[in-house]
Amino acid sequence: MSDGKKKTEATRLASSGRPHQRPSHPVTYPPERASTILFPTYEDFTATEREFFYGRFGTRTHRAFEASIADLEGAAHVYLTPSGLAAVTLCLLAFAEPGSHILVTDSAYDPVRGYCDRFLKRMRVETEYYDPHIAGGIAGLVRDNTAAILAESPGSLTFEIQDIPAIAAAAANAGVPLLVDNTWAASVYFKPLAHGATVSIQAATKYIGGHSDCLLGTIAVNDPSAERKIGNCLRQIGSNASADDVWLAHRGLRTLSARLPVHEANGIALANWLEAREEVVCVMHPALESHPDHALWQRDFTGATGLFGFELPPCSEVQLAAFCNALEHFGMGYSWGGFESLCIPVPVHKYRTVLPRPAPGSERGPLMRIHAGLESADDLILDLERAFAAFAAAG
Repeated sequence: MSDGKKKTEATRLASSGRPHQRPSHPVTYPPERASTILFPTYEDFTATEREFFYGRFGTRTHRAFEASIADLEGAAHVYLTPSGLAAVTLCLLAFAEPGSHILVTDSAYDPVRGYCDRFLKRMRVETEYYDPHIAGGIAGLVRDNTAAILAESPGSLTFEIQDIPAIAAAAANAGVPLLVDNTWAASVYFKPLAHGATVSIQAATKYIGGHSDCLLGTIAVNDPSAERKIGNCLRQIGSNASADDVWLAHRGLRTLSARLPVHEANGIALANWLEAREEVVCVMHPALESHPDHALWQRDFTGATGLFGFELPPCSEVQLAAFCNALEHFGMGYSWGGFESLCIPVPVHKYRTVLPRPAPGSERGPLMRIHAGLESADDLILDLERAFAAFAAAG
């Protein structure tokens, strides 16, 4: 029996979206796969209100996970997509019209830039990239035909923290929806909807799934008008998420509150260790006091996760290869948010126009992206020590 106290988020993540049938039931909904849904009578088949009527619109597996994400995000409506990228691009497509204008942070995920610069451009949608530190100054970029603003905080690869409340206030004043890619914080350490965003987007592929074995995107929204546009767009393009991936993500969600503090602690331990190394030019982790946006991160976020970046000094490709090849516990692969640690070089210079960055060479060294997994921080540090020794020997 409830004592009337509000459940903690950890308890809600473990218990939301679960069946409660009596006298017996599985702990969680199994993956319910379906294309055709059968109706027992003509009256059932022709009924106006039908919770399930075709597999593309979801099954009980989907509804259960949507309920859990709605609880996590503080949202009235949740939609699922086959990937995080699909969640972002679908939202942009839902709001953009031929001849319209959208504002996208210069630090957006680079495949999103490709979508804007090629696909949306063909639709005669103009994309304008803005400085992620613009805050309320974004009001000066909004036009009469601005259809949406897309933010991502921290920024992809370079980890700038955006002033989401200030951008949200300017967007609301102009009547423009604000979409926030919130994958880094997993909507545990930052709540976009509570800070004024219209839509909160996540790649559930990352921390929610947590095991690098599924692809999924989530879209959370409260505004009825925005919800209708997103829902209509999703239905019209026929996008749907696999029941198996949804089930895997829901399973991962159950342990999210237990895993994130380990990612956070390991990430901060590695970032502090790297910052003390002579070879490291700078570390880009918003939880460090040295980060230029640390105060803003402290104001709006309740924690950090395991993804951050650091810059090596100018070096040869032979040295960079030696560094990467010496790593044992850090894998080299795309994505992040799983239990395993990752370390890869990232070509940021290809994906910035407002804040251009020189290509690695005589002026700048390569930028490395680290995801701190669930291994021992001591072992990860020893691994990096070996990599730096190989880096020096190759020079």
